[in-house]
Amino acid sequence: MIRSSKLWLFYAIITTVFWGVWGAFIEIPEKAGFPATLGYVVWSLTMIPCALVALNIIKWKPETDKRSVFLGLIVGLLGAGGQLILFEALREGPAYIVFPLISLFPVLTIILSVVFLKEHTNKKHWTGISLALIAAVFLANPKLTGSETSGNSWLWLSVIVFIMWGLQAYVMKFSNNTMKAESIFMYMAIGALLLSPFAIWMTDFSQPINWGFKGPYLAFIIQILNAIGALTLVYALRYGKAIIVVPLTGLSPVITIIISLIIYAVFPGTILLIGLILAAVAIVLLSE
Repeated sequence: MIRSSKLWLFYAIITTVFWGVWGAFIEIPEKAGFPATLGYVVWSLTMIPCALVALNIIKWKPETDKRSVFLGLIVGLLGAGGQLILFEALREGPAYIVFPLISLFPVLTIILSVVFLKEHTNKKHWTGISLALIAAVFLANPKLTGSETSGNSWLWLSVIVFIMWGLQAYVMKFSNNTMKAESIFMYMAIGALLLSPFAIWMTDFSQPINWGFKGPYLAFIIQILNAIGALTLVYALRYGKAIIVVPLTGLSPVITIIISLIIYAVFPGTILLIGLILAAVAIVLLSE
């Protein structure tokens, strides 16, 4: 039986693993001809069964007061909106710069949690947090292609996503102080669904779209991993400190990279190897 003091770790590990596996396979539908924007729509739909499970746990009695609705939708729209903006940033900017910048969003969450929620931890955890953030930079670097780009609108879009996701994690923790975790997730699902029309609008339907198994059906199987991870993240933040939970779950690229290395049968380069080692050390420090 899991000790209540370690429930946050249990849920954080589920989020990290599920998001890591999700990241390793997320590109398969897109490479098969199913646009990433429609992948977002499928993801928003996978939030529905998870939300129904969550609501069943609290006997269909979510908080519906104005404050709860406002906070819940803020969490949902910040996360979902960040996803949509990320698509646009990656259209214009190099992934090897966009992802490392966005992956630092836990820094903002940590600062807000320390200043406003008065969260504190020991030196060992602070060391783990620092190593997790450094590891995120290394792990978020895909192959350095050196692709040329024009303009810097992608940079500002990346900064916006960084801010939105950092705020989302903070508001999620803040909301957990007065709301049921299940209610928060319900509003996250609603927020994701509300932005689906924008994702459809962003889709280029003039291009051929794969509507077969490797399209929406495989996307659903893969995207539901993300939805489950989002649900367990809410629980992790209910029982744990944001300054520890967020950096830990931010290490999901470790799982992604390991799976990818196995699939493609290659040995990690120096940058990835350093990131994996730093991440392993950070996980040990954060989980103690």
